[in-house]
Amino acid sequence: MSSSAAADHPASAPTKGVTGLAIIAALGGLLFGFDSSVINGATGAIKSTFDPGSFLQGTAVASALLGSAVGAWFAGGIADRFGRPPTMVVTAFLFAISAIGSAVSFSIWDLIVWRVIGGIAIGSASVIAPAYIGEISPARLRGRLGSLQQLAIVLGIFVALLSDYELAHLAGGADHELALGIDAWRWMFLVGIIPATLYGALALRLPESPRHLVVAGKREEAEAQLRKYVGGDVDHRLDEIQRTVETERKTTFSDLLGGRFGFLPIVWVGIAVSVFQQFVGINVIFYYSTQLWSSVGFSESDSLLIGVITSVTNIVTTIVGIAVIDRIGRRRLLMIGSTGMTIALAAMAIMFAGAVVHGDAVSLEGWRGTVALVAANVFVFSFGCSWGPAVWVLLGEMFPNRIRTYALAVAAAAQWIANFAVTQTFPVLSDLGLQFAYGLYAIFALLSGLFVWKALQETNGRELEDMGDGAVVTVAGSGTAAPAR
Repeated sequence: MSSSAAADHPASAPTKGVTGLAIIAALGGLLFGFDSSVINGATGAIKSTFDPGSFLQGTAVASALLGSAVGAWFAGGIADRFGRPPTMVVTAFLFAISAIGSAVSFSIWDLIVWRVIGGIAIGSASVIAPAYIGEISPARLRGRLGSLQQLAIVLGIFVALLSDYELAHLAGGADHELALGIDAWRWMFLVGIIPATLYGALALRLPESPRHLVVAGKREEAEAQLRKYVGGDVDHRLDEIQRTVETERKTTFSDLLGGRFGFLPIVWVGIAVSVFQQFVGINVIFYYSTQLWSSVGFSESDSLLIGVITSVTNIVTTIVGIAVIDRIGRRRLLMIGSTGMTIALAAMAIMFAGAVVHGDAVSLEGWRGTVALVAANVFVFSFGCSWGPAVWVLLGEMFPNRIRTYALAVAAAAQWIANFAVTQTFPVLSDLGLQFAYGLYAIFALLSGLFVWKALQETNGRELEDMGDGAVVTVAGSGTAAPAR
């Protein structure tokens, strides 16, 4: 254990207060999950309303992800300049604007624009929440509190899919009129105004993180926040923050560069875990599940219901991940998850390889459909208890203080670009054969486990001030830290 971690006195840390702050910050994750998944129930109605063609329909689904990359890229710098809570308030405003604009869109093109704006908010939330939670949390609680971001994301997915199901059921179909002469699919987007307003109102009440206050020269306020929310040896913790602040100059993008391959090794590790989190194909389940299960013989209503059930599985397994992440550590949890995902995705690929094709329709007959459905939920379970929460925890804690927000922004931007690539290419891969798509995702799941084994060292229990440039880079799986320069 590091000297600073040893100086922290767990028994005196006021957990209730800091947990409350983390929950409020993680509401951005709820909107993240809601806004990225709400289009699931609307894809068929959008197709029938605007007749956009396969490419533009895929673009409408994936456009939020491009906006997310932009939001993630700029959020760190904005938060460093103006503070974490003010950035959250702006993010909430963008969520609300996107919800309204998407609901009143009159063509596929302006829908794409509104989805990009919502994506900017998603990207911002993906950076600000883990950074803020990491900075306010005691080391002993940081894993569980950081995992609240992922729990909020899966809750947001659940709320989106459940509201999609209920609205489509009430209207008799997503493209049918509901209240006020407005189609159900448009109401699906309008529901997002409610959590966006709640998030913005609560973010206004959040205190600034102690680290940002120290950077701003407000040491007394930072001390008060540490005593109120973190506890332990506050003077020592404050001195450590002050030391790191005084020894670092203003962060620029060039600070992320170094070594033979452009970025510092630690930045490449962050990019890699972000990309692997998406390349296993998790969001195919949540963006295309209605279309996917409809294509193999389920009705629209049943397909939406399957999505709701899957999202419940995601919630349960995320709670499991939160419960164990500080006990068994990030690295071991990721390797366990990679193993489960590889097996489940391989099973899905095998089941779809035996699918019966009738013209443009594909069906899984007999036991194959049951096995594919079970495998899909095993995949979600394996992801939800490991790569879902653990990656967000790692991104909030793995980088040195001097580059944390910028490095987190780069890693999150890479994650959204990877998400866009997977989302945009799935329709093409599915045309080639769903067995090919899921087989490819299975290969990436296997590679993700090998990467963690070879290149990631445990960060559990370490204070943020102790993270050096090579804090989580290992040499050929030896478990020994490698210097970044």
